[in-house]
Amino acid sequence: MAICIKSLSKFVESRIMSNAASLDKKIANYVEQLNTKQKKVVLSVAKAFAEEDTHEDVWADENFVKELDRRTNELETGKVKGYSWDEVKKITRQSLSEMKKK
Repeated sequence: MAICIKSLSKFVESRIMSNAASLDKKIANYVEQLNTKQKKVVLSVAKAFAEEDTHEDVWADENFVKELDRRTNELETGKVKGYSWDEVKKITRQSLSEMKKK
């Protein structure tokens, strides 16, 4: 039983590493196709993820919870307009289309 679990563990680990390598290649392939401005955006996102404290409990952050409550209240009372996912996609597509024209 222990040998079977050990073999399974090695198999799973090798699959994870293989998938990670495959992802690295895919990411590198896409990055090569980007212009400098796009690469800067990707870099800032990657840095944000890398520097993110994954062990931090955001719900324990009183300021975060207050801000979230404030924004939720503004949406619910109609003080600010919210956007549906479809609206966000439409606006984003329009903005990208306009950027490509420039």
